[in-house]
Amino acid sequence: MSHRDGAAPVTALARSLALGLVDGDRPPVGVAGVGVDAVDLARFARVLGRRASVAERLFTPGELAYARCAPDPVPRLSTRFAAKEAVMKALGVGLWAYPFHDVEVVRVGLGAPGLVLSGAADGLARRRGVVRWHLALSHTDQLAIALVVAEGGPVVAERHPAGHPAGGGPTAVPSPDRPAKP
Repeated sequence: MSHRDGAAPVTALARSLALGLVDGDRPPVGVAGVGVDAVDLARFARVLGRRASVAERLFTPGELAYARCAPDPVPRLSTRFAAKEAVMKALGVGLWAYPFHDVEVVRVGLGAPGLVLSGAADGLARRRGVVRWHLALSHTDQLAIALVVAEGGPVVAERHPAGHPAGGGPTAVPSPDRPAKP
């Protein structure tokens, strides 16, 4: 293929790298899961109003502080609750598979919201090969919605010896391309 100006052709990978769609240190990966959830704001406000302790059980201190900066914290809490449930759906698990605190919606300044997983939720995501999360939040006066996409990496099978505490046989673990969290 010849180019009039002598420039090399732009490959799909190079274009993706330039647009920030792919990290330069690992190959592109696929979708490991998708979750969406919608929350009725009036109903959620009633739940929060009945028991003040519900908010502390569902949300991290950072999420509560962010929501309480608004004149009405319900829309912010509702979208965060929807995000937590959408993460569970993306991972293919039901309610209470892990504590709600294990999934935190974070924001830096005016930037897009993101997800931070810890504890059992992080362990489950790692076993499922999730390497990156994408999150979209929105709300109206009546409804909050969250869409979550879990981006997955290769998962390899690891065999444990017969006497190993995990028992003999294969176990799904993240690939060597993704180092374990310290």
